[in-house]
Parts: sequence; structure tokens; C-alpha cells
Amino acid sequence: AMVVRDGQEIIIPSRELVPGDLIVLQAGDTIPADATVLDSVCLSVDESILTGESDSDSKDLRTPKLFTGTAIAAGHAEACVTAIGAKTEFGHIAELTGSIGSKQTHLQKHLSKLASQLGFTALIIAGGISVLGIALGRDLTEMLMTGLSLAVAIVPEGLPAVVTITLALGAAAMVRQNALARRLQAIETLGAASVICTDKTGTLTENKMTATRIWTPDQLFQVTGTGYDPAGHIEADDGKRVRARDDAHLAQILKIAATCTHARLVRGQKDWAMTGSPTEGALLALAFKGWQSRATDGDIISEIPFDSDRKRMSVLSRASEGNEILMKGAPEAILSVSTNIRTADGNQPLGESNHNSIREAYEEMAADGLRVIAFAARKTPEQNITESGMTFLGLVGLIDPPRPEVRDAIKSARSASIRVLMITGDSPVTARAIAAQVGLDADTVVTGKSLDEQDDAGLRELLKSDVILARTRPADKMRVVSTLQAQNQIVAMTGDGVNDAPALKQADIGIAMGIRGTDVAREAADLVLLDDNFATIVGAIGEGRRQFSNIRKFVRYLLSSNAGEIVALVVNIAIGGPLIFLATQILWMNLVTDGVTAVALGLEKGEPDQMEMPPRRKDEPILGVGGVALICLLGLYSGSASYWIFNSLLDSGVDLARTTAFTAMVTFEKISVFAFRSLHLPCWRIGWLSNPLLLVAFVVTMGAQVLAIYWTPLQHLLHTVAIGQNQWLLIAGFALPLLIVPELVKTIQYVASQRAR
Repeated sequence: AMVVRDGQEIIIPSRELVPGDLIVLQAGDTIPADATVLDSVCLSVDESILTGESDSDSKDLRTPKLFTGTAIAAGHAEACVTAIGAKTEFGHIAELTGSIGSKQTHLQKHLSKLASQLGFTALIIAGGISVLGIALGRDLTEMLMTGLSLAVAIVPEGLPAVVTITLALGAAAMVRQNALARRLQAIETLGAASVICTDKTGTLTENKMTATRIWTPDQLFQVTGTGYDPAGHIEADDGKRVRARDDAHLAQILKIAATCTHARLVRGQKDWAMTGSPTEGALLALAFKGWQSRATDGDIISEIPFDSDRKRMSVLSRASEGNEILMKGAPEAILSVSTNIRTADGNQPLGESNHNSIREAYEEMAADGLRVIAFAARKTPEQNITESGMTFLGLVGLIDPPRPEVRDAIKSARSASIRVLMITGDSPVTARAIAAQVGLDADTVVTGKSLDEQDDAGLRELLKSDVILARTRPADKMRVVSTLQAQNQIVAMTGDGVNDAPALKQADIGIAMGIRGTDVAREAADLVLLDDNFATIVGAIGEGRRQFSNIRKFVRYLLSSNAGEIVALVVNIAIGGPLIFLATQILWMNLVTDGVTAVALGLEKGEPDQMEMPPRRKDEPILGVGGVALICLLGLYSGSASYWIFNSLLDSGVDLARTTAFTAMVTFEKISVFAFRSLHLPCWRIGWLSNPLLLVAFVVTMGAQVLAIYWTPLQHLLHTVAIGQNQWLLIAGFALPLLIVPELVKTIQYVASQRAR
């Protein structure tokens, strides 16, 4: 930081600044502390790091506050340091962000609860069966080993690995869709989101100012194209394309747009890059669309730059017939120095009727959310600029256009019963206009100042309606997120600036912008959008829903497989006779065959109707009553069938009966996986071959089981013997219903639901 101490300008580390220091600021400097402007020349400050809005703000003695971390865009100034460190605006936001502790995702909470339930159940059942066996006269060592094996059977040991692999692969898939998960569980949480609180600038819009409309007293022109790419064109009312050479009046406006500017457009490898003010960049692109060449440096004689008092910029330019003053700025500022207006009939006095026409055109553009710039010019024999006696030429309307894919993305979010709430620092008029263009219906637009007047009960009622929040501050965003969470909503919050960090951390899932987002925002977020695009959020929601659905599927699948083993063992011990499964066989089923299939099940693609379903409830468990019922039903069938096979073959020898029952249980578990590919759609609806890895896993695990009963080393390890064709046919007969019945039930349910629609 450059400071003035003892009358000397010296450079010191910014950490050594103290309140009262006099600092010197130049264009390009980052402001090192909160300060008050004492003297300035054409000072403009980029405060987007705090406000999230892209336009630079003019600073002078009337608006003297400067904030840490913001940047000098133009001009220079002297300022007095008023606050440093934690007492700065930046520090207050950091303190607000730090006040929010670490959070657990909903998946973490549900898995933790499930783990506790399974652990308790495993101890009770394993201990109970061991005691039962010992009471019925079984060998103590045998029952202790069986009890331990049952504990292994009840707990799905592969669950942590399967969850981690599924989330990691899902995160990798999302990176390919321009969403970077900073925490693996983040995308799953986003899948449960019921409200998306989204910023406007750069998320719903392109963050590139674009001229869309030109008004003159005799003509209204429409402008095509977006951003700073000059590939668009200008159209007259009749749809005819026009250029500068076709209309002298239009040519004069385009000349001012190309001359009265400091912006530069440079063509990159993929896109056009702009340096300078976004408004000037948009006007320069407009001039290029009309085939207007920009002035050379030698054509500009002098300039009066834009400032917040005059709200206009003027240049003195050489013309073919003497010099010319070219001016652009706010309509009211241009009108205040204009005495004439140019029409098709030539220059006319700027009377009341013309004033009214200009005002009507200006208000109509503003109502559509356009930023309006006025243009004026006059010839002069002088060598300096006198801002008076100007001839008013017309108006240009500019807007940061909505991203073309956002409307469909919002429609998709609505079909999934996800509410989209716009929270922006921009003006209410612009916020309402953009909302209308992207399909966000809003009953009212509420400013941050109005939010201050609302108590908590009033804010809760307000947020139940379709509302847009404009001119908001960091505390406003955080309060809105907290209120929505208190209503049992799962809230996703987008942001890019330092001011967004507290709300990003408070939300159930914070989403930062990767391109224009600050490091502070990205550090506070759970998910980073690499393309700053709202449509990417909706895509990530679909991925999150897929992940949770797949986790629910393989948890139910693993537990139903384990339930079958438990049923078979309980019946076997209660009735008596040799053990149906040995400890090593139980471990084989749980640690070898089930895990591979469950991982493949976790890679199921998203179901066709997943974005037509409402978000799951905040307290909705992974299993639920329906899941427990399904687990018990399948477990009862597979366990009973295995025990029947075992009991019916005992006369042929214990080893053959046990090996056949063991193989039957493995086969039942592998066949039943197809019933879990979707919990409500039949396989023919989602595609039998849509998950080839599951088919590979099925073949591999069944192949491993064949080795277990025919390969000598595994026969010794697992105590198995070879089985014949009759035993395989018996297994197939009992396995077939596990494939047919679930498909039949889900097909009937699907057809009924389609008819109901």
C-alpha cells in the first residue's frame, strides 16, 4: 500500500496500515483497507467482489466509502483509512461466515442412523441365535462362530465402500457436466433440494451487457446477438437489416458508440474478450454490428471522462467538416445539456412534446429491465469541449441477457417440484424483467430494505409466495436461507462474491461460481459451477437424485440378501439338524459376491422420470416402512426356499445339501438384484441392457460361485462338493419367481399409473 507519512509517499505492507493513514490509490490497485475518499479524479471502483454486480461504481466526496478487497477500475484518489482487519466490511463478512459451524449432509445423518440401527440389530440377533442354539444343545464353539458369522451377515460390510465409490464416480460424472463437488456428499444433498436460491448476474444471465434496442424519434431498431460478439445485426421495424451507411441518423449514434469509449474487443480462440466498462463494451459491439469502424487515436482531440456528478462522457473528435463533440450518458444528463433533437426533417428545437416522447421511450425501456444510454452531438469550431447546446440523437437499451438454456432449466426444476427463488443485488425493475424472461413468475419484488421491516413471522409468510428479492445484502441472504430451513426446506444457494460466503455456508448446499466467483465464495461452497450456469445446477440435481436412489437400492438389496441368510439360519437352528451355512460360506456370500453386485447396482443410470418426482422429505429415511417390508418379504422367500432345498437333500448327504443350499442362496441374491434396479419401474422400461456393468458383475459372481463348488482349492476352503444337473434345476425353479414376480408387479403398477394420467 502506498501511504503518506511525514509528508513522504512510501510503500509499506498493507498489514502495517492503521486507521488514520493517508493512502494513495491508482487505477489497477486493490484497496488495502476500508477508507474514505478525501480527493479523487474520475475515480471508479469495481466492487463486484462484495456486491456480485459487474458494473463499476463512481466514487467521490458524496459517495466516499471504499472497501477492502475492491479494485480501482479508473482514475486515482487519496483516502483516509477508517478500518482495518476484522473491523472492515470484508472482516465482518468473514466473521459472519466463521460463525457458522461445520455441517453434516443429510446422507451422512441418514447413514449414521442406519449404521447405529444395524449395529444394534446385529448384536441382538447374533446373540439371540447363539443363546438359542446353545439352549437347544448345540456345540458352544459352533454356535459362537455362527453368531459371529450372523453378525457379519446382518451388517452390509460393503456399504461404506459402495457408497464412496458411487459418490466418487458421480462426482467424476458431474465434472464432465461442469459441476465440481468439493465434498462427495454435496451432489446427493443437492438432489434433495426443494428450494434453489439463485443469484441473477452471470447465473441466470450471461454476465455480458448487450445492446438490444435503438430508439430514434423516427425509428425503432432491434439488435440481434448476445454478449460482446459482433456477429449480430441491426433490424428496422420492417425486419430489414441496416448498417451505418444505410441510415445517417443511425450512423451518428454508432459513431458515438465507437468513439466515445475506452473499451476494447479482442477475438480469442473461442470467444470475444472485452476490456473496459461492460456498458462501453456492449456499445462498441453494437457499433461493429452496424459496420461502424472505430475512431483512431489521432481523431480524438480531447475528452471529459464520465463522473457521477455529470453522468455523461464527452469527446472532441475531428470530422470531415470541422470538429465535433460526441456525448453519451444517462438520459436525464444528456437532456439537461441538449437544446435540439434530430429527426428525419433535420434538427428541431427540443420542446415539451419531444421531451415527453423521449421520456416515454426511456420509461418503456426501463420497464423492460434495460439500462438506457442517451446520445447527443454537435459540431463546433472550438478546440475544447463545452457541454451545452447539444443535439439529442436517440437512446440505446442494454441488458445482461438471460442464458438461452435457463428457461428450460427452470421449467425442469418446476416439474421436479423445486422452487427457484431469485436473490440479487440488482435493481427491482431489472430483477423483475429478467425473471419474466426466464419464466420465473413473481407476485412481488421485495428489496433488502423492506426485509429489514419484516419480523420473522412476516418473512415466513412472505417466502411462501412467489417473490423476487432485490438490492439484498449478505445478512439478508443468510436470513432468507435460515428462514427457509426453519420451514423444513432443503436449500441450495448460489453465489460468487465475498458477500455471498455466509449464505453459502449456511445453506444445506452452497454453490459457487467457478469463473467469476471469488476464492472466499468457492471455499465456503460445497459445489463449484465451472461454467457459472444455472442449467448445470438442474443437471446436478438429477445426478444427486440418481445417487440417493442408487444408495437406497443397494442398501435394500444388501439387507434383503442378508435377511435371507438370517431366515435360513434361524429356521435351521430352531428346527434342529446340521447347520445350513458354515461361517466361511456366510463370509463368502457377504464379502465376495454381494459387494461386487452392489457396486454395479450403484452405477445405475438415472431413471426416466426422476426429474418428475417431488423432492424427498427432509426426514425421509434410506429404508422406510416400504423398504423394511420389501427386505422382509424377499428375505423370507429366499431363506425359506434355501432351507427347503437343504432339508430335501439331506438324505443325499449333508455336504451335498449344504453346498446346494449355499449355491441357491448366492443365486437368489444375484437374481434378486434385477428387482432393485428400480424401485417402481420394470426393467423393460429402464432397459435390460442399460447397465452393462451389472450384467458383467452377475456373470463374474456366478462364475466365482461355480469355482467355489467345482475348483478343489475353494472346495477345501468353503467345505463344498460338486453338485449335479438335478440340483441346478431345483435352484433355477426357485430362482425364477424372484425374476418374474417383481417385474410383473411393477409392470401392473406402471400401466395403472399411466392410465391414471
